[in-house]
Amino acid sequence: MSNFGKLDLNLLVTLDVLLAEHNVTRAAERLSLSQPSVSIHLAKLREFFADPLLLPGPRGMRPTARAEGLREPLRQALDVLEQAVSPASPFDPATANVIWRVAAADYAESTILLPALAELRRLAPGSRLAVFELAPTRIAKQAEQGEIDLVFHTRDCSPPGMRQRILFKERYVLVGRKGHPQLNRPLTLAQFSQLEHVVVSPNGGGFSGITDQALEQVGLSRRVVLSVPHFLFVMSALVTTDLVAMLPERLVRDSTVLQIVETPVAVPGYEMAMLWDERSQRDPAHQWLREHIVQSL
Repeated sequence: MSNFGKLDLNLLVTLDVLLAEHNVTRAAERLSLSQPSVSIHLAKLREFFADPLLLPGPRGMRPTARAEGLREPLRQALDVLEQAVSPASPFDPATANVIWRVAAADYAESTILLPALAELRRLAPGSRLAVFELAPTRIAKQAEQGEIDLVFHTRDCSPPGMRQRILFKERYVLVGRKGHPQLNRPLTLAQFSQLEHVVVSPNGGGFSGITDQALEQVGLSRRVVLSVPHFLFVMSALVTTDLVAMLPERLVRDSTVLQIVETPVAVPGYEMAMLWDERSQRDPAHQWLREHIVQSL
C-alpha cells in the first residue's frame, strides 16, 4: 500500500474490533465511540482498501475475503504495537533471559566484573554476559549503536556525552614478590629508581607512564626493563622475578604472593567510571545491572 502513510492508525483499531464483533453498535460500545463515528471510520476503511470489508448479513455483518485476510495479521500487528508503547514492565532477574554486553580492560574485568559475577549468576541465572575488549576510540559509537551496554573506563578518558557513574577512586602502589630482597624496608627515591620496573602499555611498546612523569618533576628517572599490554602478565612476572611494578591497589590488595609497599614518589591516582548511552538510561534491565555492579563493589 503505497499510501499507507496517509492512513490514520486509529482506523485499524476500529477495523480490528469490527472484525471481532461483526456489528457496528457493539463495536462502538467497545471503542467508546458513537455509532455514527464508527460508521464514518468504516467508510474511510472501505475507501482505503477499495473493498467493502463488511457486508450486511442475516445475523449482523459478514467479512469479505479481503477482510478475512486482514484479520490475523492486523491482530498480530496491533498486539506488537501495543507492547511497544506500553510502559516497561518491572525487570525480574530470576526469570530474565537477557544478554548483557560490556567492554572492559583486564583491570576492570578483575576489579569490577569478577566481584559481581557470582551474585549475578545467582540472581539472574538465565542471563548471559559477554565481555568485549575495551576500544577507547570506539566506546561512544559502540554504545550508541547498541553493540555494548556498559563500559568501564577511567573518568578522565571517558568520551563526552555518555552517561556515567563514578565507581571508586584508585591509587598506585609499588608491588613485588613476597620476600623481594629490596622491599623489606622503606625505599628512598634513588633506591626506587634503581629497581627494575615493569609497565603496562595498553597500546604496546611504551616504556614510560604516569610514574615517570612524577619522577621527572624531581629530576629522576627509573629503570623500565619490561613493557606489556596487560596486567595479568605483569603479576605473573612479578611472582617469578625480582621485577617490580607500580600497580592499581585494588588489583593486588588480596594477593597472597605479592608484597605491597608505599612508593617514595607521589603518583596521581584516577577515578574508575561506569559508562552507558542515553538510549539505555531508563531500561529496567539495564538499571538493574548498573545497580548490581555498584552493590558488588
